[in-house]
Amino acid sequence: MIKVSQLLKTVPTADGDLTILHGVNLEIAAGASAAIVGASGSGKSTLLGLLAGMDVASAGEIWLDGECLGTLNEDERARLRAEKIGFVFQSFQLLPALTAKENVMLPLELAGVPDAGGIAERFLAEVGLESRLEHYPTTLSGGEQQRVAIARAFAREPSILFADEPTGNLDTRTGERVIDLLFDLNDRASTTLVLVTHDERLAERCDQRFAMTAGELSGP
Repeated sequence: MIKVSQLLKTVPTADGDLTILHGVNLEIAAGASAAIVGASGSGKSTLLGLLAGMDVASAGEIWLDGECLGTLNEDERARLRAEKIGFVFQSFQLLPALTAKENVMLPLELAGVPDAGGIAERFLAEVGLESRLEHYPTTLSGGEQQRVAIARAFAREPSILFADEPTGNLDTRTGERVIDLLFDLNDRASTTLVLVTHDERLAERCDQRFAMTAGELSGP
């Protein structure tokens, strides 16, 4: 499902180019779960953004479900994300003017999916928020907001789900519940799950564990 070959990412600075990723290689099978662990600043989130087509590599290749991202323009990458990719952001990225249900409905409506409201209600119920459908993000706890973000990511039933520190802002109990939700939904939908995390509890549950150190990736 995911294949990466000799991935390089550099960014310009006042002192010259800074290399964030050095020749990264990895493969993740369809339906598998993988954790990318490492210290802050090691390049984990940069790699996740590249894998999701949200940024462009300086060199190397990324294939998602047989499509090479390097051959796609911005619109084509956006189409690929809409069709095949879900993303759970560490900061949730919920729209404050929309209710929980409307936040989940929005990407469905933009994609022209029929019965967006019914699908949103079903996935919010999956994450235990059937009584919070009409609540706005500011009235939800951090754990509830994260569950809305998970419902939004899974509602399109993506082939691949990327999650950036999905338990990073949560207390231990809520974090464990979010972990269970991720893997329960992953198992039922056969979604390929790729997680960036500091949480060893989360990493241990994954099929594969990759370690990022100063922009270099080592794996199983």
